[in-house]
Amino acid sequence: MSTLPSSDPKPKKRSSVRHTRAIQRDRSKRPTVAPPDEQMAQHLTELIHPATLAQVAHFHSLGLRARLLTLPVMVALVVSMVWRQIGSVHELVRTLQREGFLWTSPVRVSQQALSLRLLTFPAGLFRQVLLEVLPKLHARFAARTRPLPPVIAWAQQQYSALLVVDGSTLDALLRKLGLLREAEKPPLAGRMTALLELASRLPRSLWFEPNPQASDQRTWPQILAAVPAGALLLFDRGYTDFKRFLELTQAQVTWITRAKSRLAFQAERALIDTARIQDVLGWIGEGAARQQVRLVSVLVSGQWYRYLTNELDPQRLPAPELVALYRHRWQIEEAYATVKRLLGLAFFWVGSENGVQLQLWATWLLYAVLIDLTDAVAEELQQPVATLSLEMVYRGLYHFAQAFHRGTAHDPVTYLAADAHGLGIVKQKRKLPTRDWPALSLAACP
Repeated sequence: MSTLPSSDPKPKKRSSVRHTRAIQRDRSKRPTVAPPDEQMAQHLTELIHPATLAQVAHFHSLGLRARLLTLPVMVALVVSMVWRQIGSVHELVRTLQREGFLWTSPVRVSQQALSLRLLTFPAGLFRQVLLEVLPKLHARFAARTRPLPPVIAWAQQQYSALLVVDGSTLDALLRKLGLLREAEKPPLAGRMTALLELASRLPRSLWFEPNPQASDQRTWPQILAAVPAGALLLFDRGYTDFKRFLELTQAQVTWITRAKSRLAFQAERALIDTARIQDVLGWIGEGAARQQVRLVSVLVSGQWYRYLTNELDPQRLPAPELVALYRHRWQIEEAYATVKRLLGLAFFWVGSENGVQLQLWATWLLYAVLIDLTDAVAEELQQPVATLSLEMVYRGLYHFAQAFHRGTAHDPVTYLAADAHGLGIVKQKRKLPTRDWPALSLAACP
């Protein structure tokens, strides 16, 4: 057996609590965002309201009383709170009483009643609304004709689905909330795991774990149940488990991951052996978990990057395409940055597990809506969606609302596409050190 040296530079650590407090201070200074213009309000209503109504029967079957804060009202309220960046329940009540939200007219309700509803309203209903909306958004993505990055377009012809999975710890709760006042330090809100489509960046499945210290390994059973046969799955080294790797192989799922620094790998024969690319067939695991894999190594700027895959045929998954595909795994990190930083999931306005989940599912729902809108702009521009900035599409809606009220714009997609460069929607091309990477036939990344 041979032991491989470390292949990754150690990332710089920062205090998550200090970072969270900075975000919360910044969030507390933000004014409530104005209501969305009529076009965006109608768009949100058309996508979300039917999925909400589809859950009303289930709402009643749970024995919940239909008072003022019914399921449609609660969905409109929480979705609007996230979309408009409303920073407190107090402000939420005030806005609900004066304006209403989306398909909901103004409702007079006390802050105490709303706070209690957030504590007890079944978060699973919000998750069901999200799961009801997602297939529609996946279908809309598939129907559009914008270009895809070359390696993604190539891989779609090889696999039934291109998926990426990762977990992320949620940020700290505010200590001023209820029983948390007595805590020595702000407790973390839990942990989430997302399984995303690599091409669209839309969620396929999402899971919540209340224990923020839980390992990524805990979600393996859910992941195995959610990934279809014939799919390609990307994940990082936090999911290293030889038994699970073998279960994926037995389920006819192709996987790619990074090799751990001290991976025990028994080389059998070299498929490629050059100064900058090595592709070796060998074995990992012991006993019942032992299986044959390929170890692909790439030398970049004096640093070796090593990848494992269970695809043994280098003709079906060549080393260059393997490396290029794994570089797209970063999209899930960008998704987490969007839901946390842009859509406010780094700030929790309740202290209960139930309230955290309400906000979690509503935030991912709006992330999916934002992805859909950005993809529509990408089709208008005939560019890959990865070349557009989700943040600037979101912020560009403010300028569309102003133009809409002046009578100079009527469709958000047309407006955003027409001034995509002026609004900063098209990302500036980074000067990648391509000379340091080996020649990759389909590794063009946007």
